[in-house]
Amino acid sequence: MTTKTNSILLGQIGAAHGIKGAVRIATHTQDPLAIGDYGPLATDRPGLTITISKLRLHKNVVVAHIKGIDDRNAAEALNGVSLFVERDRLPDPDDEDDFYHTDLIGLEARIASGVVIGSVVAIPNYGAGDLIEIRDPNSGDTFLFPFTKAVVPSVHLSEGYLVIEVPLDAEEGEEEPD
Repeated sequence: MTTKTNSILLGQIGAAHGIKGAVRIATHTQDPLAIGDYGPLATDRPGLTITISKLRLHKNVVVAHIKGIDDRNAAEALNGVSLFVERDRLPDPDDEDDFYHTDLIGLEARIASGVVIGSVVAIPNYGAGDLIEIRDPNSGDTFLFPFTKAVVPSVHLSEGYLVIEVPLDAEEGEEEPD
């Protein structure tokens, strides 16, 4: 298994909201408003730490006021900033079937027979649901699978692997039309 970083991405600041320094934040927390529960958040900008002073839910994003940001120009300068928290500040999952996506990075991906097909390199979501990205160590190719219970029936964190049930290609066995 690979060494994991201790920083967990909680969200990303988007556009300014209004003229008084509020920003929109796309959160990656189960409860979007929980991003305000972690105190000061590290960022991907060197030397910048932010503290959320007030937040509310607005449609599908959180609108937040950040300590020290009082006007639209200052808020616009934060557009695109990623927000992080140290892993040890997050609660442990309650259920053995619950885990943080970051805990999966580096796990071996095996098919049911035990054959290793690669390792997990990312859990992207392009809007239609989570995917799991597996990199083949021999070719370097990556493969995306739906991150569902049917495709990933079991995760064994302590053993360092998960099982992938490779879905059958819908076009497999079909002939090309002339």
